[in-house]
Amino acid sequence: MAKAKGKKAPALKSDKMRVSMKLVTSDVCERCKTPCSRGTEYAARMREGGAVGKGVPCILTRHVSS
Repeated sequence: MAKAKGKKAPALKSDKMRVSMKLVTSDVCERCKTPCSRGTEYAARMREGGAVGKGVPCILTRHVSS
């Protein structure tokens, strides 16, 4: 007898890949060896007077965990 074809079971939340990045401040972005567009834009905004920022996710510090 052949087995019935059915839908695959959906992946559990615990089985999905998780991506995390470190939050870096404007001073770290300014002295970075490989500047990215997100970091340079953030550093430019923080140079203006009265700017308040909590950091920006750095793509260079990306970690993937399962």
